[in-house]
Amino acid sequence: MTSHSGKRRPAAFLDRDGTIIVEREYLSDPDDVELLPAAATGLAALHALGFALIVVTNQSGIARGFYGEDEFHAVEAAMERLLALDGVRLDGAYFCPHHPDISGPCNCRKPGLALFLEAAETHHLDLAASVWIGDRVTDVIPANRLGGRGFLVRTGYGPSNESQVPSGTSVQDDLAGVAEALRQGLPG
Repeated sequence: MTSHSGKRRPAAFLDRDGTIIVEREYLSDPDDVELLPAAATGLAALHALGFALIVVTNQSGIARGFYGEDEFHAVEAAMERLLALDGVRLDGAYFCPHHPDISGPCNCRKPGLALFLEAAETHHLDLAASVWIGDRVTDVIPANRLGGRGFLVRTGYGPSNESQVPSGTSVQDDLAGVAEALRQGLPG
């Protein structure tokens, strides 16, 4: 559904594990969900800057049989409950349950574009004005393909991915750092 004005809004496309919550390999227990220290503050600041908050996450643990979609949704709900305690509400969440070695290639696994394009259509988003934020290079590559800006955060796997960021990608300590860079209008 389109907005009354017809104007598209920008999104902050966010990775989940290692970006918003503490990285725990193949997280399946909602009791193990822990927000990163600057996550809620950063998300609130991004929202205040006018960005829709859209999580897009690869969940190969589903394809690998480590957990099912019910466990994934329980973890997602736990994260959203923790964010709500700080007054943060996500606008949308999308996940890829595949792994190319197990379920074959797909267009939804990041850096694939399918989930971003679906979110843009569903939420009436301006991709060129949007930002891609994550702790892995695959999280930020879509920014170059869709015309937005990429931000690698030094949380989760960020330190081991920092030397491989695509041209034009900004590196920040965390989500609060990304929001501050955007607020100040710093180049990407």
